[in-house]
Amino acid sequence: MTYSYRFRLLLAVAIFSAVAGAQNITRPDPTDPAHPFNTPAPVAHPAGNAQFSEWRQQALAALFLAGPKPELAPRDFGTFQAMPGVVAHRVTYGTQFGMRVPAIVYRPERAPGKLPAVIVVAGHGGDKSTWYEVYAGLLYASAGAVVVTFDPIGEGERNAEHLHDARAHDTVLPGATSPARLGGLMIGDVSQAVSYALSLPEVDPDRVAVLGYSMGSFHAALAAGLDPRIHFLVLSGGGDLDGNGGSMDTNTKIMCQGGPYQALSFLPDKGAILYALHQRAGETLGEILVLNGGEDRLVAVSHHGPSFFTDLNARVAALTGAAQPPMETRFYAGVGHRPSWVNRDAAAWLNARLLFPDWRGKSIDSLGETHIGAWAAATGAHINHGYETEKSEAGVQAVGSNFPAPATAQLVAVPEPEWTAHQDLYTWQGWARRTLQAEGLSDPVPTPPKPR
Repeated sequence: MTYSYRFRLLLAVAIFSAVAGAQNITRPDPTDPAHPFNTPAPVAHPAGNAQFSEWRQQALAALFLAGPKPELAPRDFGTFQAMPGVVAHRVTYGTQFGMRVPAIVYRPERAPGKLPAVIVVAGHGGDKSTWYEVYAGLLYASAGAVVVTFDPIGEGERNAEHLHDARAHDTVLPGATSPARLGGLMIGDVSQAVSYALSLPEVDPDRVAVLGYSMGSFHAALAAGLDPRIHFLVLSGGGDLDGNGGSMDTNTKIMCQGGPYQALSFLPDKGAILYALHQRAGETLGEILVLNGGEDRLVAVSHHGPSFFTDLNARVAALTGAAQPPMETRFYAGVGHRPSWVNRDAAAWLNARLLFPDWRGKSIDSLGETHIGAWAAATGAHINHGYETEKSEAGVQAVGSNFPAPATAQLVAVPEPEWTAHQDLYTWQGWARRTLQAEGLSDPVPTPPKPR
């Protein structure tokens, strides 16, 4: 750990310690209508290492993630110049059931010393060709990081028809534990991306960050609680993990969110416990930034606004019993559902922690700014249907300027002959067939609906 990072961390801990001591872990009144969910009283005593270890192992088992991680066996299918100074690698690596994850990994052309790693986790319908995955890859690789973007199951090259915004993973699969298995796969895929990044000799294991948007914020948050190698977490359009019977448990996306979260209902205060597990991620302490829109209808803002996170932070502090930096939050007035982790707030927060080598001595303001709606119109970058509005994704003001947008064909990781010969190792249908077998069921694999 560098001296500057250690000094910054100790300063943050000291400040939070003073604030926490002054507040004596106060929290809002749980009977207040602003808190209809997620209001268990804080624990009477902090949990010890043994309790946290037990909770982590129980959660891993509930999501079918216990045991050794899947073998990576990475393969590289070539590179292309994504922009001056940034090279993109077409790779695959292993995941559950011996299947493969197609990824585009953005890396700086020159690597002077150890580099941070950034893992990008897509929202519903997103994949490695969606604008925010591409932009984050270009932005943070140009800053000097290794950036891993990958297709979630059922999207892009993990879709039987190479469809985008397909949402095949929402298809309900027979079997009592199928939702927990799918959630476990998607959370495990975040960890597999971390494993791939850490397999690269130039990556610094103490500087690993995960960025999650919408559905991806859910998977990223759970992955960070269950994988201590993740030190920094930036969530947008989400992060509001509540308790048993709350909005996350009743999420209509049963397979990828509601069902997996219900599988963790043995945890007495699961949102706080999962974040507490992340905050105890090694000597660097896990840190979290949440960036949400003040008018985000997909996040229950009326109930999950600033006071929700104040309450959540108090419960996490009561669990850890340690003076650790609280989760930081930003709520943007007039903003809806969008991935804000390419804006100035996110870039500055990440730079303070990851120490991007190519941003040393530079101010964030000097890097320029790009309006994503105009950029997408000029470059052909893909914004998913329904999010092309100014209040949503098109209105993002991203750090950086004059970035290109690779064509969708450039972002295909696996050569067609290779994919055709082994498509069962990539697609949702291949995973569903293996899951039904694991469940002991002979039901046919359902046909996912066509994209909207």
